[in-house]
Amino acid sequence: MANKMWGGRFSDGPDALMEEINASIDFDKRLHAQDITASKAHARMLAETGIVSREDVEKILEGLDEIASEISSGKFTFSRALEDIHMNVEARLAEIIGDAAGRLHTARSRNDQVATDFRLYIRDACDHVRDQITALMRAFAVQAERHAEVIMPGFTHLQTAQPVTFGHHMLAYVEMLARDRSRFEDARRRLNESPLGAAALAGTSFPVDRHMTAEMLGFDAPMRNSLDAVSDRDFVLEVLAAAAICTVHLSRFAEELVIWSSAQFDFVRLPDRFTTGSSIMPQKRNPDAAELARAKSGRVIGALVTLLVVMKGLPLAYSKDMQEDKEPAFEALDTLSLVLEVMRGMVEALEPVEEKLRAAAAHGFSTATDLADWLVRALDMPFRQAHHVTGALVAKAEERGVDLADLLLEEMQAVEPRITEDVYSVLTVENSVRSRTSYGGTAPDNVRRMARWWLEQLG
Repeated sequence: MANKMWGGRFSDGPDALMEEINASIDFDKRLHAQDITASKAHARMLAETGIVSREDVEKILEGLDEIASEISSGKFTFSRALEDIHMNVEARLAEIIGDAAGRLHTARSRNDQVATDFRLYIRDACDHVRDQITALMRAFAVQAERHAEVIMPGFTHLQTAQPVTFGHHMLAYVEMLARDRSRFEDARRRLNESPLGAAALAGTSFPVDRHMTAEMLGFDAPMRNSLDAVSDRDFVLEVLAAAAICTVHLSRFAEELVIWSSAQFDFVRLPDRFTTGSSIMPQKRNPDAAELARAKSGRVIGALVTLLVVMKGLPLAYSKDMQEDKEPAFEALDTLSLVLEVMRGMVEALEPVEEKLRAAAAHGFSTATDLADWLVRALDMPFRQAHHVTGALVAKAEERGVDLADLLLEEMQAVEPRITEDVYSVLTVENSVRSRTSYGGTAPDNVRRMARWWLEQLG
């Protein structure tokens, strides 16, 4: 039997395999709220413009409200034979109100319908993710203010570089997440145009008011070109790109948590509720939440690549390939939302092990740059020469198995005779971090000031 929604041209129904590959209801039923909202806006516009009688539109609106209630209560039966959420809603509407239901699709196509629904969904997702990112930024900023003076090693190449503060490290992620948040906000602003009324691809001969439906749905304006309105998914790609970048940031922090919580580092203690044990080794406390957050970045990156590949060869306007846009987007945004929530929980309960961090910061000649800077300031030495002298002193300390601060003054003077006792004032990690007062530097006062500024911005 031909599909009653589009079967006039066909004498026979689709093969079971065709139905299997063609149906999208299993995943696009998630768009039910957006589909009903957009349909109600379209119906009201049809009444206002006189395209459909107000009497029929009232029936349509009442029927759509009933369908929304059925879906929310779990009483609605989704049919794979009806392919997608749009046909499922329209078929049920016909069962409820009769022939008037057939007027709802006047002056629109499933092409502009799905583009509208999906934009509404992605817009809502952007708002949700923005709020989650804000909450995670707040958690990092609270940790930054609380631990503005806790000294830890800063790394390059995962080797000790210079002392920083734990608070400063936390603020680095606040800044990354702030850019992530702005990417979602930018993407939301660009996607906030309405495809509704573009119909299949060429617009419609009915006197529709696309500005009216755009305003009712909270869009800034209708899209200016009907071909573009139904044929592009760059709004999804942009959001997935923002999601991929965000999960990369989250994955990097997850990697640090895995390293820091290991027995070899013991820099931080993770809360029990975000760790697991071993089935055989009773001493184990595995950072599984962090590891899974790190792994799940691959899903989000994969979703972006998937949709880029789907779209890369499609001519204008709509092709059925574009049905493959939703599953990767749904999964990616669900994954990002989950990881953001898990990260917030871990960051809020994170406990730095201050004595281990301080001890690690003092090893590995982390104040070597401070020594070089002192040679420049105190002895008016060119930096390249100061770098060379400091390198020689590091080699001497390494040979003796001591840190720079443990070298005797005579040993230093054997390398550079002008070095004085004052050099020891720059060789402690406390003085090192206090000296980094440049804007954006790790000095505790800087960190406290910036953390408080962020907390005020975040509300």
